[in-house]
Amino acid sequence: MVCGVDEAGRGPVIGPLVIAGVILQDETMLSKYNIRDSKKITPKRREVLEHIIKQHAEAIEVVSIPALDIDDMRKVMTLNEIEVFAFTKVIKKLKPRSCYVDAADVNEKRFGEDISSGLPKSIQIISKHKADDIYPIVGAASIIAKTERDRQIQHIADKLEKRLHIPLGSGYPSDQLTQKFLKTWVASYGRLPPHTRKSWNTAKRILSESKRRTLDEF
Repeated sequence: MVCGVDEAGRGPVIGPLVIAGVILQDETMLSKYNIRDSKKITPKRREVLEHIIKQHAEAIEVVSIPALDIDDMRKVMTLNEIEVFAFTKVIKKLKPRSCYVDAADVNEKRFGEDISSGLPKSIQIISKHKADDIYPIVGAASIIAKTERDRQIQHIADKLEKRLHIPLGSGYPSDQLTQKFLKTWVASYGRLPPHTRKSWNTAKRILSESKRRTLDEF
């Protein structure tokens, strides 16, 4: 059996961080379907592959950390430490003999060691940068995490867009649609929308700029 763990949603200003783990008895099917980094696959193809992975997987574990919890955790933890916590939680549930993980830390060895410190010594952790491209099993975990986050973002968009009648976008700070949505929401309601990571610099800046404009107008 082989196990892989990856995340989706580390950087967005809106929505959850999702970590997924996948265990397969035989990973040869992953090569057959060209399963790899979810970011290099179209959304429709990801959904097809998600269904295939779920059909073949021995076990799948998903942890979703909403924006509010991320903000609370960041008061006492770094983002890397939050990921270590979540990766460890997923691996504990799956109980593999060994597990490949996509390293979030600039030091891939340290990331693996930090995860290992919270696990039984019998579990081997192989931590690599771009593991979702190197190891198909991590690519499979990447697809599960990404499709789950996409669903949650769509659910958030369905609720919030009714209030402004403009698109939410992807939730990433670099997305102009997301920037416009946040600025419009703050201008309309005087606060950041639900599901926003208020500890993110983008959110702080937009809120600060809005307050400054309000004071200038006053």
